[in-house]
Amino acid sequence: MIRVILFDIDGTLMHSGGAGRMAMVQAFEEVFGIPDAFDGIGMSGKTDPQILNEAFEKHGLTGDPVKNEQFKHRYFELLQENIRMDLPLKRVFPGVKELLERLHREKEVLVGLLTGNWEQGARIKLGYFGLWDYFPFGAFGDDSMDRNELLPFAIRRAERLLDARGRPAPIAPKRAVVIGDTPSDVRCAKVHGAKAVAVATGSYSKAQLESAGADLVLENLEKPAKILDWIWQV
Repeated sequence: MIRVILFDIDGTLMHSGGAGRMAMVQAFEEVFGIPDAFDGIGMSGKTDPQILNEAFEKHGLTGDPVKNEQFKHRYFELLQENIRMDLPLKRVFPGVKELLERLHREKEVLVGLLTGNWEQGARIKLGYFGLWDYFPFGAFGDDSMDRNELLPFAIRRAERLLDARGRPAPIAPKRAVVIGDTPSDVRCAKVHGAKAVAVATGSYSKAQLESAGADLVLENLEKPAKILDWIWQV
């Protein structure tokens, strides 16, 4: 039976070294004229539209569709530049590539994304590290500001992928596993009855992720065999 494995990006697969936050700060100042606009705004576990909206609220701005698109366009340009910089924390986390390779050898597994990043931002980050092609579908911040609404988008796209491969079949949310590094990743899975794997490679401890209700909590993704065994048992 098909299983859908959905990965968060930042803090789960990789660390951008701060390239994303830096690009948002720079783009916001250029477009809206406010420096350090995201100071005091946490970004972990949030969608990009949510982060932008919080900056608007903090500075008393009303989102303007034209300026919003200008911001996004400039953000993507700056992210493309910043991700190439020599940033000390920038890296793919241990075990990630091996796990993705193992998952792609499994005929009954579909691997996708469930991320708060806008799709173009996700493409830039993962493309830099050579990971984008592992993910033929996903759900992104473009789909909803609310992370808890993203899983159904991913499921529908997984079903369309199956249909395109000549294997049409409905996919129940309980056959999906969300892998992330924050309580928000756990919640967005559990609200739909999906399973949640949490890794302590971001800003949350194992204890915090366990308290959030994750079905499996790991230090990192270094043991692909253990993760695959668990996936096939749930």
